[in-house]
Amino acid sequence: MKVKNNILIIGGTGFIGYYLAKKCIKKGWEVTSISTKKPNPLRRISKVKYVLCDITKKRILEKKIKKYFKYVVNLGGYVDHSHKSKTFKSHYFGCKNLTKIFLKNFPKTFVQMGSSVEYGNTKSPQKENAKCYPKTVYGKAKLSSSKYLVNLFKKEKFPSVTLRLYLAYGPRQDFNRFLPIIIDGCLKNKKFPCSSGNQLRDFVHVNDVVNAILKSLINKEALGQIINIGTGKPKKIKNIIMYIRSFLKGGQPQFGKIKFRKDEILKIYPDIKKAKKLLKWKPLISFESGIKSTIKSYNE
Repeated sequence: MKVKNNILIIGGTGFIGYYLAKKCIKKGWEVTSISTKKPNPLRRISKVKYVLCDITKKRILEKKIKKYFKYVVNLGGYVDHSHKSKTFKSHYFGCKNLTKIFLKNFPKTFVQMGSSVEYGNTKSPQKENAKCYPKTVYGKAKLSSSKYLVNLFKKEKFPSVTLRLYLAYGPRQDFNRFLPIIIDGCLKNKKFPCSSGNQLRDFVHVNDVVNAILKSLINKEALGQIINIGTGKPKKIKNIIMYIRSFLKGGQPQFGKIKFRKDEILKIYPDIKKAKKLLKWKPLISFESGIKSTIKSYNE
């Protein structure tokens, strides 16, 4: 009897985790999620096995991970980055704890979700081989994880791939993110503070992100690599806000009410040539199409 493909998603109750789990279930895979909280009712999937565990607690984690997993995707980590100690521990030591457990029995692929903030003020378009100067604890934790996994591949041939993600968006994203905040403000036709909006940012649809993860899982050439995942086509924040306002015919953005941080970087977007060449991946959902479906989901 042929054994089903199975996957462990750390952070399977989160935004990207939900879409990845949904796609894997559709493919007939067995899906297990590890997270510190139960899934939001809107993001609960009946066929997923949900396990509650903190990945910073290695002994407990070892007890929770008993079976063999063919694929592992680490989307875990503390979301509230204002708590610096928890942020660093969950994103760096959480990653290390997972790999130490799986060193005993390698999965076929271990995908680590990195972040564009690892680059810090590196000039855009940002390339994977550039020197990184992260400004935040979150960025430093993610960069430490990326370096650790690259070294682990070199020393132990641990089958890791790090995807350096830009700004993911789509339906059912939590309301503490940029686009949901703007959509909510415009839907309710209320005043909301924002910056001058002159920043350039790169937004990639969650379905394209999931597609990149799935391609990474089955690509031997990607092992040991760091790969940017974005569109390479940045959008001006002010233009996005005005587009949503026009589409919903409401909302009163207060431009300039929020001042730029001292370390604010105005242009952040990736070079995605490596993803195109190595993964044979490119974003398929245009921002116009993606933002319309996102707005529609919140409107409903």
